Amino acid sequence: MTFLAAFLEGTLTVAFVLLAIATSYTAWEARRITARYPNPGEQIDVGGTKLNSLLMPASEGADLPPLLFIHGASGNLRDLLCAFGSQLKGRADLLFIDRPGHGYSERGGKRSLTPDGQADLIAGLMEKRCIEKAIVIGHSFGGAITASLALRHPEKVAGLVFLAPATHPWPGGIDWYYSLANVPVIGWLFCHTLTLPAGLLQMRAGIEHVFHPNPVPKGYMDKAAIPLVLRPRNFLNNARDVANLLDYVERIHPLYSTIAAPTVIITGDSDDIVYEEIHSRGLKRDIPGAELVTVRGLGHKPDYIVTDLAIAAIEKVAGKASDLELALQVAEAAISRSGHRRS
Repeated sequence: MTFLAAFLEGTLTVAFVLLAIATSYTAWEARRITARYPNPGEQIDVGGTKLNSLLMPASEGADLPPLLFIHGASGNLRDLLCAFGSQLKGRADLLFIDRPGHGYSERGGKRSLTPDGQADLIAGLMEKRCIEKAIVIGHSFGGAITASLALRHPEKVAGLVFLAPATHPWPGGIDWYYSLANVPVIGWLFCHTLTLPAGLLQMRAGIEHVFHPNPVPKGYMDKAAIPLVLRPRNFLNNARDVANLLDYVERIHPLYSTIAAPTVIITGDSDDIVYEEIHSRGLKRDIPGAELVTVRGLGHKPDYIVTDLAIAAIEKVAGKASDLELALQVAEAAISRSGHRRS
């Protein structure tokens, strides 16, 4: 055997050993994450796909119609549950879902590769949960699915509240790790070896970036069970969602003008994740009668930073007397006091 052949053989052996170690570690750590954040909901079969959700039933004195919460990319049902569950408990039937392929929901095959297919599954889940019509609250990527529900199943939508939504074509591409995860074979290896350990190392910084310039609520990562997205299958599904979104919204956004449901959009002027000037202003322009509330100093998490304002928007969409202007002033004053405004 020549020196070069021996060198290549040794290099390949080391590479295979390292891949085996990384794959084993990822599988072990994914099981630990699953045990650390057990399923708080219930899996229900919808056309052959088990969707996971948590239903908090309304109390006798409920004053709002059913509310359906759709989380964004990298999330799961606990994200919006932690933001709204305690404050809205009893006021309505509250349905928090794991989107297809996220949290503890099954993916559902090719139909779930785009927001319209996910919207169809969610509409089926509403039927299984005996919810005929709901106000739909969608955050970030969940905004695209919220719009798709209104387009494909208008009879199930009583109103829409968009929180920092991703709904329109944007310039540029997506983060490199989402692109790499979508490469055949290499993407599978990437998700089963590197994304989990690297993600754990970068998670706190990533969460701070999502909330910037606002503070991250204490204990947010664990309360919202964010590490669930690092499990290989979840990460791959999340990457495919992100990779397919641009083409989808390019096709679908011209139809937003047909949406007739009452609509409020809440966005921040300091959102570095989803640009309000493209998406939120686009929705305001495209949906007849939509009301846009832009919050000074707010980043990408209105669900946590201006929760009371979001609830006021839900109330307004429900037809209740709700002073959004006053709620906006209170929210901006609180953000200003927090000292996390951009200079």
